[in-house]
Amino acid sequence: MIRKLLRIWITIVMVVLCALPKIDAQNNVIFKFDSNKEVSGKKIAIKDISQGIPRNWDTYNYVVIEFKSSTSQRFQLGFTTESGYNELRIMSYCPNGWNKLAIPLRFFRSLPDAALDLAATYNQARYTGWINLGGKRGPLKGIDTIGIRMNSPINNPVIELRSIKLSVEDPGDVYLGDQPLVDEFGQWNLGDFEGKIKSIEQLRKEWDIEEKETVSVKDYNYSKFGGYLQARVKSTGFFRTEKIDGRWWFVDPEGYLFLSVGVDCINPGGGGNAINIDKRRNLYKELPPIGLGSNPERPNVASFGTWNLFKRYGKEYPEKSGNLVIKRMDKWGLNTIANWSSQDITGLNRKAFMLQLKGLGIEDGIMGLPDVYASDFIKKVDAACKSFVTPYKENPWIIGYFTGNEPSWLGQEERLSKMILDGPDKPIKNELKKFLASRDTPERRKQFIFDTFRIFLKTVDTSVKKYDPNHLNLGMRFGHVPGKEILEICKDIFDVFSFNCYDLSPKKELMDEVLNGTGLPMIIGEFHFGTVDRGMAQSLWQVNSQQERGIAYSYYTERAYSHPGLIGTAYFQWTDQDFTGRRDGENYNCGLVDVTDRPYPYQVNAMMETASRLYDIHLGKTEPTESKPIKPRGYGVFPDLWK
Repeated sequence: MIRKLLRIWITIVMVVLCALPKIDAQNNVIFKFDSNKEVSGKKIAIKDISQGIPRNWDTYNYVVIEFKSSTSQRFQLGFTTESGYNELRIMSYCPNGWNKLAIPLRFFRSLPDAALDLAATYNQARYTGWINLGGKRGPLKGIDTIGIRMNSPINNPVIELRSIKLSVEDPGDVYLGDQPLVDEFGQWNLGDFEGKIKSIEQLRKEWDIEEKETVSVKDYNYSKFGGYLQARVKSTGFFRTEKIDGRWWFVDPEGYLFLSVGVDCINPGGGGNAINIDKRRNLYKELPPIGLGSNPERPNVASFGTWNLFKRYGKEYPEKSGNLVIKRMDKWGLNTIANWSSQDITGLNRKAFMLQLKGLGIEDGIMGLPDVYASDFIKKVDAACKSFVTPYKENPWIIGYFTGNEPSWLGQEERLSKMILDGPDKPIKNELKKFLASRDTPERRKQFIFDTFRIFLKTVDTSVKKYDPNHLNLGMRFGHVPGKEILEICKDIFDVFSFNCYDLSPKKELMDEVLNGTGLPMIIGEFHFGTVDRGMAQSLWQVNSQQERGIAYSYYTERAYSHPGLIGTAYFQWTDQDFTGRRDGENYNCGLVDVTDRPYPYQVNAMMETASRLYDIHLGKTEPTESKPIKPRGYGVFPDLWK
């Protein structure tokens, strides 16, 4: 009987142990993520990883973790406190390598500092990874467990955690591997993938194949400016908009109906920058030589992208890479150079383009809202608009101007009002106090912010139209579709309503809200899809493979243009983001072109097929594709596993 009970007891113990995260002989904890699950992850007691860590973290400023992840896929890392579960999103630059990452505890305790747009507000760069500030904030007391989880993990990834420490001072971030993380071409060096370049000879061979291609816009029936030759109306010599039989269109300078199929950040050699080199020299196998990707005046910055272009074209790379951009746009059916692109490319005047205004006071405002009550505000805006738009007044290639991008205060009007009132004395503070003197309510505060925003938009529009009446006001590029109050403000100021939309496809009901609320045609200024096979983070919308990126593009784009009010899209972006992070840390696999200046074939082939269908889709003659990616996931779509 005793032996039988002993066997039962041993069996129970083994079952319990198997259910726990694996702890190896060195006390490393291994988190395995199941790709068959929508969300996969575990919690474990901190004492099982590192002994002696206090439960009250009030006197500390950093939590330092040493870990190795088999994937660059983002993961949620959090701690159970006496007031609830508190977590952040983490992206590591070091997949397949050991990484020491110091996370500022202020990111867990309070909301992020206000910045002028959403990316600047929520993205926080470190040296071996970056952090996105989501989730609940609160005091760090009563901490006993750590949790790590992933949304739709790809290829059953594994994270090995070997140490947790607390620190008062910033101990810095360190890549702990012996093998360099980035190879001499700017690629991920710790893993293999389809299409990886192994030698300069291989790379030159692929470049030569593309150079010998002959392409033409005849496949899309495009006019000189990118309009459709099969449909012509009145021409004005500049881009304009027109509603025809219940459907909106751009009209190009020659009068051809036009849908703006564009890409943001077209910048040859982009996507290969390495910054803060002195803090992480061991990440790179070989850095670009000075003059060919490295600048002696900026010793902590180098560009693998520029270096690769030099290998391709020699000293003529600026001109020849620009010509290649136009050739690729012709081949892929792209007719618009969208926001934040190189002036060297827009200045060619060979493709229609859009620009974002500068010098409007957004950078100096609180959460991106300028102080329109300052005595010199109108004068400064007028001077900035005059300087910016006058050179383009007679240029037929420019479609129009954006006022700004993703105002971070939208939806946080109460917080913005409090920041104004608690901040230094400024005209905007004095005006807000006067506005609230008779009645101070959340609704009144919100109304003040909206009134201020209206003044800003109207002032900018007046100045732009004074110096350039020929081109369109393309709107604000909102981070999401705003509420009715904002739509009401915009409808009499903008010529086109613009918003960024990271989703599997733009929702018809949201576009209906914009169209019904403003009566204006629409542009989607940003969207994209990415994955993790090349060691970069998977973008704001995740798919499982490079092939799925192309499928996702077609599904999104064709559904967008099936709406009668949608006349433009801009894919974000031309090249992948910097492998080891741009200034705010982002390192997304979202490009049409990789760091070695080669297109992603699945992506661009899908774009070509879709571009050939868009005219008939927008007319309503052709239905959008029903093919969609398997298990796509958005940035904010994250069920609560712990419940």
